[in-house]
Amino acid sequence: MATAELEARVHDEAGTAVIELTGDVDRDAEATLDAAYSQVEQARMVVLDFSGVPYINSTGIAVIVGLLARARRNGQTLGARGLTDHYRQIFEITRLADFMTILDEEGAE
Repeated sequence: MATAELEARVHDEAGTAVIELTGDVDRDAEATLDAAYSQVEQARMVVLDFSGVPYINSTGIAVIVGLLARARRNGQTLGARGLTDHYRQIFEITRLADFMTILDEEGAE
C-alpha cells in the first residue's frame, strides 16, 4: 500500500486552532504534526481534523498520544473531528477518546 505523505494546514475557526490533516498518520507523520502543533501552542482548544486522513497505524496513534501529552502539559484541550467510524472506534478502544474531545463534522460532541 502506497502511503500518502502527511500534510498539515493550521487555521483558526472562531477562536479554536484547527490542524487540518491530509495524508497518512504513520511513523513519517511525527515531524509534520510537531511543526503544526508548534504553531498552536498558545491556543486553549486545538482540534485535529482527520477528514483528509485515509490511514492511521499504531505508530501514528503513538504520535497522537505524544501530542495529547503535550497539550495536557500546556493546559490545552485537544479534540478530534472527521474520524471515520473505524478510526473513531480505534480511538475508543485505545482510550484516546477518554482524553480527547471527539467531535462530529459540525464541531459538536
